[in-house]
Amino acid sequence: MIINRNEEESMEIDKQQIVQMLRDQGDHDKAQQAQQQLPDKVDHEQHQDLLQQLGVNPQELIGKL
Repeated sequence: MIINRNEEESMEIDKQQIVQMLRDQGDHDKAQQAQQQLPDKVDHEQHQDLLQQLGVNPQELIGKL
């Protein structure tokens, strides 16, 4: 698990963790979409809209990681 925190306390999550989580849930289409649209390091606050489009609740994501 890779979660980086910078000085401003925003969290960066490795894109591959999100992609794998979607695959584990059987959401292969959304996993592929995440692979194409998300940056390598995802900030759960900055990319909240993108995560929600993928069906990923940013707060639940943090809890799972």
